[in-house]
Amino acid sequence: MDNLIGATDTGEFARSTAAAARTPLRIALFSGNYNYVKDGANQALNRLVGRMLERGVEPRVYSPVVDVPAFEATGTLIGVPSVPIPGRGEYRVALGLPRAVKADLEDFQPDIVHLSAPDWLGHDAKKWGQGQGLPVVASVHTRFETYFDYYKMGFIRRGVERLLKSFYGDLTEIYAPSDSMADVLRREGYSEKVRIWSRGVDRHIFNPDARDLEWRAGLGIDPGTPVIGFVGRLVLEKGLDIVAATVAELRRRQVPHRLLVVGNGPARAEFEAQVPDAAFAGFLTGAELGRAYASFDMFLNPSVTETFGNVTLEAMACAVPPVAAAATGASSLVADGISGRLVVPGDVQGFADALEAYVRDPALRAAHGAESAARAKAYDWNAINDKVIDRYFTLTGRG
Repeated sequence: MDNLIGATDTGEFARSTAAAARTPLRIALFSGNYNYVKDGANQALNRLVGRMLERGVEPRVYSPVVDVPAFEATGTLIGVPSVPIPGRGEYRVALGLPRAVKADLEDFQPDIVHLSAPDWLGHDAKKWGQGQGLPVVASVHTRFETYFDYYKMGFIRRGVERLLKSFYGDLTEIYAPSDSMADVLRREGYSEKVRIWSRGVDRHIFNPDARDLEWRAGLGIDPGTPVIGFVGRLVLEKGLDIVAATVAELRRRQVPHRLLVVGNGPARAEFEAQVPDAAFAGFLTGAELGRAYASFDMFLNPSVTETFGNVTLEAMACAVPPVAAAATGASSLVADGISGRLVVPGDVQGFADALEAYVRDPALRAAHGAESAARAKAYDWNAINDKVIDRYFTLTGRG
């Protein structure tokens, strides 16, 4: 299987960087959310753009914008017309590729078009790029087709899957963030031209030394109580119902624990009512987020919508053993019974069993946590992003 993880070939790096110095390679990147709401996908895209700039590649990003974005955009960002998504107003949908934006794109003269969302903007950009005879690639960041199951709209899932296959099927290449997601894309007929663009972790932020029991105590958690951590945007598709049911099962079994939730979102009030004994730290970032992870004793991620699972990797880097759904993303990160536990999606009893074992056996969770931290060291951002950029050079004949 083609895999972009690993150390960059020094010769290839030097050749492509020299080529960039002569004539900058231009990349047009299209995103449905580049920086107006912070999430794992757009943080990965911003890191990729940052690495392009470091290597002398010239990126230009096209995405919806807002007056007060969640964070400063990396690189040149061109705003496109958009409207709020009904019922999820914090997110926006781009209204295609209007004349003014197309004129900017034509003036930019990109060598490659990179799509990161199968939205209206992505479809128009794909059509434009293919019409220009350019390589058009796409990165897959989430399993959009699974979202509808959480909002009582599962009946349209098959139609959405057909649209996604049409979108991805004739692209030059598509980049999946994990081997498990690549397998899904091939098996379900999305594309055979799948490569891996993995994700990295900043070990300056996410590391075991950030553990802070005084901070944890400030949230009302007794130092001797095992803490189950959950990190993510508080929306239904993150598996909040499974989290709530799992901690309820642990209470029924009289397993000592405390759930510590990091994140915010539209489902917070409903979720708080379901887990009345939990501590909520709100939205955290940077060193504060790293401290939270390191202060967990174990990590719970029941989501099946992830294509990689940044939160799982961040927990691993902090030597916190994950208990995750055996689904795309986590199944490529977690070695079951060695560096954490993988549980059948939706199996509340299975999640409770795994967490109870960690609560009852501190030595087991320490061993799995240490193995997690060791495995997380393989995920270096620069090496991972260099492999994607090298593909740009290869696809344009400049490698």
